[in-house]
Amino acid sequence: MSMAIHSIDGYLLDGRPPKAEAIADVLADRSAVPAAAPFYRALDIVGARAADESLIALRLVLAGRTADDDAIRRVRAILAQVRAGEAGARAAYAAEMTPGP
Repeated sequence: MSMAIHSIDGYLLDGRPPKAEAIADVLADRSAVPAAAPFYRALDIVGARAADESLIALRLVLAGRTADDDAIRRVRAILAQVRAGEAGARAAYAAEMTPGP
């Protein structure tokens, strides 16, 4: 199964769209995944002031993954590799955001 592309991915990987626009997109097209509901409520309140970690956690939840501290730290490290232009980093991000078994 492949990763579904989301505006959060664009923001986290490339800074496009801008954070406020990525958040507006996710709030306009909410998933029915119950675990995403608290993130939507928080984003409604704080908007673009939300920490990137909250967007990573939401993205993990939308991919059917667990958004625990280890997963969030792992994705943060991968995003640092992407920004540094490291080979394979984008594929590692896609693997993290691909729904698990």
